[in-house]
Amino acid sequence: MSQITILLLYLLAAVAFALSRLPRYAAWTQPLLVAAVGFSVAGLMLHGQGLYVEINKVSGLSVSLAGAVSLIGLQLALIGLLGALEPTLRGMTAGLLLLAAVATIPIDMQPKIETVLDLSWQMQAHILIAMFAYGLLTAGAIVAVFALIQNRRLRAGKLSSANYLFAPLETTEKMLFGVAAAGFSGLLLAVLSGFAFVENLFAQHLVHKTAFSLLALLLFGVLVAGRVFAGWRGKRAVYLYLWGFAFLCLAYFGSRYVLEEVLNRSWS
Repeated sequence: MSQITILLLYLLAAVAFALSRLPRYAAWTQPLLVAAVGFSVAGLMLHGQGLYVEINKVSGLSVSLAGAVSLIGLQLALIGLLGALEPTLRGMTAGLLLLAAVATIPIDMQPKIETVLDLSWQMQAHILIAMFAYGLLTAGAIVAVFALIQNRRLRAGKLSSANYLFAPLETTEKMLFGVAAAGFSGLLLAVLSGFAFVENLFAQHLVHKTAFSLLALLLFGVLVAGRVFAGWRGKRAVYLYLWGFAFLCLAYFGSRYVLEEVLNRSWS
C-alpha cells in the first residue's frame, strides 16, 4: 500500500469538502462534491486493502501500534464520508479526513517488535470491538473541538466565511452526544469482553490500560447520563468528553507506546 497516495487522496478530499462549503465557490459546489467523494472512496479502498494485509498476518492477528492508529484513521475517514450526507457537516468531514490522513503515516514505521498473535475468536472480537469504540470516540473528540471553536467564535462575534465550515452549534452538540452514546456502548462491551476473555491482566501488562479504560468509561457514562437526565450541553459537557478521551488515549496509546518503544515488550 502506498501511504503517500492514501494521504494525498484524503487531503484532496478534505480540501474539496471544505471548499464546497464556502460561498465564493458556490458555483463549483457540485463538481467539488463529486471530486471529494471520489477521492474519499478511492482513499478508503486503498487504505482498507493495505490495512487488511498489515493486520491479517498468516501467523495471526497483528496488533501493532501503527496498525491500530491506521485502523482508527480508516474509521475516521468512513465516519467523515457518511457525515457528509448532511451538508452542514461537510466542514467537519474535512477535519475528520485530515486526521485520517495523519493516521496513515505511522503504518510505514517499523515497530521495534511486531506483536502477531494467534488469537481465539473471542479475543479477536474483543480487539475489534475496542478499536471500533476508539474510532468512534476519536471522531467525537474532533466534534468536541469543533464545538469549542464554534462556541468561542460565536461569543466573540466573529462572522466570516469560515463560519460556513461549522454546522449549527445545536447540530454539532447532538452529533457529539450521539457519538458519545455509541462510543460508550462500544467501550463498555469492550471492557466487559476484556474481563471475560483476558486470562491474566498482570502477566500481559494490562493493569494500567484497564485502569485508564475504566476511568474513561466512567466519564463517558456520566456524560451520557447527564445529557439524558439533566440535559447537559455547552462547555461542561465538551470538556468532560475531552477528559474521557484523554484517559482513553492513555489507556491504549500511552500504555502501548511505553511497552513497545520504551520497555520493548508486548501484551502477548
